[in-house]
Amino acid sequence: MKQRDTQQAAQTWERLEQEWFERRYQPFVEAHKERWETFRTVSGSPLQALYGPDEDWTSKTVRDLGVPGEFPYTRGVYPSMYRGRLWTFRQIAGFSTAQETNQRYQYLLRQGQTGLSTDFDHPTLTGYDSTDPLAVGEVGRLGVAIDTVQDMDDLMDNIDLSRISCSFTINHPACVLFPMFLAVAEKRAIPWRALRGTTQNDAIKEFYGQKTFALPPRPSVRLALDIVEFTATHVPKWNAINVSGYHTREAGSTAVQEVAFTLGQGLAYAEGIRGRGIDLNIGLQNISFFFGCHLDFLEEVAKFRAARRLWARLLKERFRVTGDKALQLRFHTQTLGSTLTRKEPRNNIIRGTFQALAAVFGGTQSLHISGYDEAYDIPSEDAMRMSIRTQQILGLESGVASIVDALGGSFAIEHLTDQIEEEARQYLQRLEEMGDGSMLEGMLVAVESGFIEREIAEAAMDYQRKIDAKELAWVGENVISETESTEDEGLEFFTFDSTTEDKQKRRVQDFVVSRDSALVRQLLEDVRECGRDGTNALPVIIAAVKAGATEGEVMGVFRTVFGEYRDPAVY
Repeated sequence: MKQRDTQQAAQTWERLEQEWFERRYQPFVEAHKERWETFRTVSGSPLQALYGPDEDWTSKTVRDLGVPGEFPYTRGVYPSMYRGRLWTFRQIAGFSTAQETNQRYQYLLRQGQTGLSTDFDHPTLTGYDSTDPLAVGEVGRLGVAIDTVQDMDDLMDNIDLSRISCSFTINHPACVLFPMFLAVAEKRAIPWRALRGTTQNDAIKEFYGQKTFALPPRPSVRLALDIVEFTATHVPKWNAINVSGYHTREAGSTAVQEVAFTLGQGLAYAEGIRGRGIDLNIGLQNISFFFGCHLDFLEEVAKFRAARRLWARLLKERFRVTGDKALQLRFHTQTLGSTLTRKEPRNNIIRGTFQALAAVFGGTQSLHISGYDEAYDIPSEDAMRMSIRTQQILGLESGVASIVDALGGSFAIEHLTDQIEEEARQYLQRLEEMGDGSMLEGMLVAVESGFIEREIAEAAMDYQRKIDAKELAWVGENVISETESTEDEGLEFFTFDSTTEDKQKRRVQDFVVSRDSALVRQLLEDVRECGRDGTNALPVIIAAVKAGATEGEVMGVFRTVFGEYRDPAVY
């Protein structure tokens, strides 16, 4: 269509829309009151009743949408998307001991899961052994306890590491857990170059997202980059950092904040990778992303598309990145546990289904649907089976995997995509200004000053106020709740084994007794020296864990070198 014809069509639409608004819409609304005075997304952005094209629509379609698999990747990172292969079904698992989590792995694989993902308990996440006094009451409680290379071996028992992609939701102690995984692969004669998977290893988000930091911001970023540098040479198929927005959203951020802070983290790591002398066209090929999926279906679809497009544009603008794989924002999605209700928990199956559908329409590469009973505890086997079946039905029966970017071109979706991209850019500009032009420095300053934490806390408070005032509906909580408990619903929840802590402590103690303690002490001194002189710590940590050093011992050495972080405690 010629430009003149496009402008005429847009002008015709504008007149039609205005006439419809005045002649039909306004009189109808006056006679039939709408549910809200102002309609907004979950994140608070105002919504029009109707969206249509503007004069720039045709050129915008070429410039901002493009085609799948090509810059700016708005419509997906691969040309055929799910027509060739479905997203990876990656239900997360982790509780109690390594052996018990391995049993859950085996169960999920039998149900059709296609990738493994691991949750760790709080002591493991924060770099303490199960035998540490600070671990009392938390060992294996909300994730699996991994203290030694023996635990990692047991965790991966009867798992073909050359075929199954393994993901680890571990951040500051990734510099210890990943070497344990490499040691297990080496023991099984599996080449490191054959390993596929992800270490979350997102040092920055720990300070305002999950809050399980183990070291101060700057040294934790340095160790994260050590993994990037090491994998680039030795484990080329491994995603060295999984930049996480999921925990930021769980903490209460808006969709725009999730995109902005997540991409800010990604840009900070890109600066750090370039500072190591690594070509970003190569170094960024093994950086992936992780987003949460909230309840607002259209906003979430637009959020994923905006994040993918903005990431590609920023890399070109700031770093002159040209490689397709480096520019492509590949991401995992997990439906948000914070959106689930304890009352009427079967409602959560419906929530998980449409959140998963939003992730699919948004172009996710892998997906986890939170268990319907997760508002109570670690999900049961029945909840995990239901989540896998939901993914299978979406992928194999619904037809949504047959068309690439089926919602692309929707006036509403494109408006929301543009809006999220623009507002996220504004946040990123503020962050960069904090670092005097450096995004890495800006993100660190934003962490240390409490800026990001304040922004998220204010958004979370606003969201809760809307829930309390019933400005946002939450079925089963503030709308139509007929049941006060689950006693009559016949559900069986996960039951934590109270003997786990004692069993794990004995395992660690027996392991420590059996090792060459003198060799371990020497290798821990080598780790200490790496911490002081700035050389890449991965080779010496691999040697240390193979000799029997525990996670807590290695992280304890780093704490003596780098000190401990005091949170600004904004709220």
